Amino acid sequence: MNRQLFLAALTVGFSTAAMGACEEGSKTVFSCITAKSKLIQVCDSGKTINYSFGKLNSTPEIVIRVARSKASTYQWSGVGRTIYYSVDVPNGNTTYSVFSGFDRLADKYPFEAGVQVEVNKKHVATVKCIGEEIHVVNNIMGIDLKPSE
Repeated sequence: MNRQLFLAALTVGFSTAAMGACEEGSKTVFSCITAKSKLIQVCDSGKTINYSFGKLNSTPEIVIRVARSKASTYQWSGVGRTIYYSVDVPNGNTTYSVFSGFDRLADKYPFEAGVQVEVNKKHVATVKCIGEEIHVVNNIMGIDLKPSE
């Protein structure tokens, strides 16, 4: 597992042709493909953070736009063996937490990315991205959002 490549992707914003595009004028914060060929995507349009989920090359099944002040982030503090970042997008009593991370000291815990879904603060689902870190557009590190609770 190439951890340096992961960190480079965080810094420069890796992109691939297989990933969907955010609306014009917005920045891709996160994008990946799941095992069931679904696209998980978070876009930053400046005033809003937008989350979408759905089949590739189709209208998304879920589209959520929240005011930037409603979204939040967890940023790895630089301490500890697990490097982890997330962006939380609330929608009523449901929160979509798009994440990426890995244990930097153990190859048996590979890079993971995806979305965790909570309803009424209870975990109900995790959908993971496929492939290694080079298949994930990951610009979560350093995003200017309030800290997650």
